[in-house]
Amino acid sequence: MRRYPLLATALLLAVPLGAQAPSPLTAELDRRLAGVMPKVVAWRRDIHEHPELSGFEVRTARLVAEHLRALGMEVRTGVGGHGVVGVLRGGRPGRTVALRADMDGLPVTEQVDLPFRSRVRATYNGQEVGVMHACGHDNHVAILMGTAEVLAGMKAQLPGTVVFIFQPAEEGHPDGGGGAERMIANGVMDNPKIDAIFGLHVWSGKLGEITYRPGPTMAASNSYRITVHGRQTHGANPWGGIDPIVVGSQIVMGLQTIISRQTDITANPAIVTVGQFNAGVRNNIIPDSAVLVGTIRTFSNEQKADIFRRVQTTAQNIAEASGARVDVKIDSGYIVTRNDEALTARMLPTLQRAAGRDMVQLAPLATGAEDFSYFQARVPGLFIFLGVSAPDADLNTVPRNHSPLFFADERALPVGVKAMSALALDWLAQSSR
Repeated sequence: MRRYPLLATALLLAVPLGAQAPSPLTAELDRRLAGVMPKVVAWRRDIHEHPELSGFEVRTARLVAEHLRALGMEVRTGVGGHGVVGVLRGGRPGRTVALRADMDGLPVTEQVDLPFRSRVRATYNGQEVGVMHACGHDNHVAILMGTAEVLAGMKAQLPGTVVFIFQPAEEGHPDGGGGAERMIANGVMDNPKIDAIFGLHVWSGKLGEITYRPGPTMAASNSYRITVHGRQTHGANPWGGIDPIVVGSQIVMGLQTIISRQTDITANPAIVTVGQFNAGVRNNIIPDSAVLVGTIRTFSNEQKADIFRRVQTTAQNIAEASGARVDVKIDSGYIVTRNDEALTARMLPTLQRAAGRDMVQLAPLATGAEDFSYFQARVPGLFIFLGVSAPDADLNTVPRNHSPLFFADERALPVGVKAMSALALDWLAQSSR
């Protein structure tokens, strides 16, 4: 079993190569960072050991709310479900910036051998499952709790207001949609009115490296469900019915040609994946129906509309050719995560100072999706990635987010706290000029 003691302050706060000369506020940030990091590690381990599924983040929300209240903030709970919002009003007038972390875990049984590994069990879609922070949201919550403590200690110097958004159900609410939309509907962007927002996501990248991308960054995500209606018959007499399994199989193959033969992927990448194929109950019965479920990933509204049309047409025409019929349903999903180009360029020096110039790199397009996109649809936003793989990990084979073997090295946490704190400080300082 690996052991993960609290890391030494000297290691946590080592000055990165190529870092810019710190401003007085940055120097104070570093001093406060040293004091908060042991707490950040402890919070992360506690949250990791007690994950909660989307829409059920009761314990995590309580932990966050108690911490923010202890810091003297205005705190709202139950925002968009179990969302928590903390408002830190600075000692000087200015604009308002928001920092966001998501809190939910996944229906994944952890296989990482940690002293604080999750043993939580829950019910998901009617099945008993393990629960794990397999996407690293435990790190996000701990990082933002640490950021809140750092900035609360600098309250008198803040030229404006910082809103801390702890969001439920980023992985999708059981009743549909995501937590961001629900929090927005509950007024999270309006009281106080937020002018810009920043978010961070850990991933299986180089330890302590920050990656970013201006413009479209993460894909729009849409789930689809295709129900093939055939006609049930005996398996020994297939001509006596219409086989929805054969029709469904032809639809699966037809869907593959939408990307490989019909979409200009030199303009934007796109994905159509079939993730489920359910049909039948017995070896000698051709069933009445089959169900295909999958995901569509795109990077522009035009491309999305075109692929939606092709999925519908492909399924319908293949079914009709065999005498079957289909119902095709595509949900509204998540929109493209799009970093504001001007904001990204403006904050790049801040990221380089937080992680080191050589440790900030341009990210490729990511076909994963994020409902942080809905905050960005309201105000300029920047969403960055923080590498958390161990230094000796092979980045080509290391388990990625959503894997039961996903592992986050705690030595990346101080970079996350410093980056989020510095983004808020620098944006407020620049906006007050």
